[in-house]
Amino acid sequence: MPETKTIDPDKLPDIAKECMKLAKFPQLATIENDRPRLRPVSPVKTDQFTVYVANLKNYGKTAQIEANPNVELCYMSPDHDQVRIAGTAEILEEEKEIQEIWNSNPLLRKYLGSPDNPELIIYKIIPSSVRFMREWALEYYDVPIN
Repeated sequence: MPETKTIDPDKLPDIAKECMKLAKFPQLATIENDRPRLRPVSPVKTDQFTVYVANLKNYGKTAQIEANPNVELCYMSPDHDQVRIAGTAEILEEEKEIQEIWNSNPLLRKYLGSPDNPELIIYKIIPSSVRFMREWALEYYDVPIN
């Protein structure tokens, strides 16, 4: 088992954010009836530990999140550090924020035409807990959210 580095609790939020940046594509877990569902997602915006994920209305996760908005994101860096964000997925309604996300994401513009495309949903995942684990340390640290 690899030797783990000691973590300064004051640096934990920054260490977790760096892990998220290195991981790029987290896995998003939802529930469908009584079964977990997991898929990679590409966040369109991250603000501290609040993560925004674009979605299309006909995707399976739409009905899953509507039925149960409790979700979890798991980021794993190339060094196998993990950040797990448990939270609630809400549909983003704020037009100014939707426009900002739209303007900064060429893929959304390429495939969806306009920010008012009726198929587009942007979920804002509001964290209730954030945990960090150093590579295979088998111990999670609670990361302060604010």
